[in-house]
Amino acid sequence: MTLAKNEGETAVRIARQMVDEFVKNGKVPTFEKLPKIFSEKRGVFVTLEKYPSHELRGCIGYPEPIMSLLNAIKDSAISAASRDPRFNPVQEKELDGTVVEVTILTPPKKIVVEKPEDYPKKIKVGRDGLIIKSSFYSGLLLPQVPVEWGWDETEFLRQTCRKAGLVLDSWQDPQTEVFSFQGEVFSEKSPRGEIVKKELG
Repeated sequence: MTLAKNEGETAVRIARQMVDEFVKNGKVPTFEKLPKIFSEKRGVFVTLEKYPSHELRGCIGYPEPIMSLLNAIKDSAISAASRDPRFNPVQEKELDGTVVEVTILTPPKKIVVEKPEDYPKKIKVGRDGLIIKSSFYSGLLLPQVPVEWGWDETEFLRQTCRKAGLVLDSWQDPQTEVFSFQGEVFSEKSPRGEIVKKELG
């Protein structure tokens, strides 16, 4: 699934242009002559962070590859800037202090274990993202999150349960389903600055 460096840079530039144009004037720019990968169906998340504090400002995406990478980035970028229910919409005055990050995902796969206690052995911080589902509840955390917070695998499971609105130890319930996925993370080092691939491991 590995993206070339220029493809990752293009993904972030698309997301940045979407956020800037939408926040400033409500317009959606068009993009032409993109690498082939942008027409392939991929899961993606766009994350906005305040600079230099790295405080989260918005994060929305598609875990499943249900639309082209280009369209997934475009929609996720707009949503991260204007539809994340945890935050007010991004204002134009904030754009120069906001860093854009794009995570391209592999399709989620259900983790099969004989008993729930085995889940920590089946996941790896720095490699995996997690989705936890139970009844009507669902929560997702990207692969970079446990790295940034210094969690081990067990705490990663607990915090994904929290994200789903579940009790922290719900991952030990036999009715709970746990899915893993991997992601490649490309991010601006500073607002509109150099774009780099984040190494999580």
